[in-house]
Amino acid sequence: MTPHAPHAPYADPAAGAAVKAADRAHVFHSWSAQGLIDPLAVAGAEGSYFWDYDGNRYLDFTSGLVYTNIGYQHPTVIAAIQEQAGKLATFAPAFAVEARSEAARLIAERTPGDLDKIFFTNGGAEAVENAVRMARLHTGRTKVLSAYRSYHGGTSTAINLTGDPRRWPSDTGSAGVVRFWAPFLYRSPFHAADEAEECARALQHLEDTLAFEGPATIAAIVLETIPGTAGIMTPPPGYLAGVREICDRYGIVFVLDEVMAGFGRTGAWFAADHFDVVPDLLTFAKGVNSGYVPLGGVAISAEIAATFETRPYPGGLTYSGHPLACAAAVATIGVMEDEKVVEHAARIGETVLGPGLRALAERHPSVGEVRGLGAFWALDLVRDRETREPLVPYNATGEANAPMAAFGAAAKKEGLWPFINMNRTHAVPACNVSEAEAREGLAALDAALSVADTYTVEGAKGAKGA
Repeated sequence: MTPHAPHAPYADPAAGAAVKAADRAHVFHSWSAQGLIDPLAVAGAEGSYFWDYDGNRYLDFTSGLVYTNIGYQHPTVIAAIQEQAGKLATFAPAFAVEARSEAARLIAERTPGDLDKIFFTNGGAEAVENAVRMARLHTGRTKVLSAYRSYHGGTSTAINLTGDPRRWPSDTGSAGVVRFWAPFLYRSPFHAADEAEECARALQHLEDTLAFEGPATIAAIVLETIPGTAGIMTPPPGYLAGVREICDRYGIVFVLDEVMAGFGRTGAWFAADHFDVVPDLLTFAKGVNSGYVPLGGVAISAEIAATFETRPYPGGLTYSGHPLACAAAVATIGVMEDEKVVEHAARIGETVLGPGLRALAERHPSVGEVRGLGAFWALDLVRDRETREPLVPYNATGEANAPMAAFGAAAKKEGLWPFINMNRTHAVPACNVSEAEAREGLAALDAALSVADTYTVEGAKGAKGA
């Protein structure tokens, strides 16, 4: 039974129907066949929960799109946005504005190494676009390498860098992007036996790719520090350091995409902190202000910033460093410091989410592997644990995707809104999710995974025996 939200003022199905009707008449949704979707009309949200106009409450294990790192409607951030709107609601990016300057300072203080210059964008895709542009201009080279298991955004360069199938309809085939296999031991493309072997073979594969492409033609290697939508695969020890060394050897710009993994998500300010690696450029968005007002950016090393000291950078955005967005970032970073959100994310991952998800894996034959850290986890769902056959085929749709659709419906019935991509469900709640909320989510996943189990080889055997 779906619980009711204590903070929903009242159920108003008529209002919900009106919202839904206007949406269906006029809103064109992303990544969707417009006539085949049925968006939920949301009436409100607070903390780790949101609710609909029927009063049904859902524990959000997606954090929006993995961006409400401090949850919905945090009063400190809401007040900061209101105060900034009263003081200076907007101003052009060519001027020095207090909120913009302070946001840049606070971000630069937390980025690794000498990434002390901040170029603001409206979101993550634009951050990646500009990082690649900076790398190409800095090196005078064109080609960029990215991993097959990746997602970097929906704009033209970012979508061509992306490895997942959302790239295919927009792939120009001439965007100067070369893809390679990054390490992923559970589904190793290198037939590795352990993490050390996976790391060594992945680095050799990257070296081989560079050799055949021509290292002197490569402007940048772009990697998600920990891939997000593609499956939350934490790189093996030594891999990112190895990529850093390769980039240094060939004069290639190393770009880390921290749009999803940054700002506390992994239990560190940036996922790069776990690996003691400093990129030349670091992209961010999402958690920088918990998504309250659109904001992203590129943190830039001293060397690349120097390229544009007397040479104009040919890029910009009307809303770069928008005062409302920057005020929200200043307040969000303050909340994360004051409430120790980064430390809490690390602790909840170590003591509740990680152990709880691994316990689910022991009980459910549909769980092939548990991966993650902090408030950033994935369950790789399989049809057969022995063969590791995914629960649904790669990029499955329609009837082929029925097992994951059934799992998702079961989770929602339990009051949990799940993050589902292909054969995986990700546990990515707000970084300040409480222990009680995390355990509530685990209990809902437990029930939903029982449905996924019925589609496994073991589940089919059990049903046949019954």
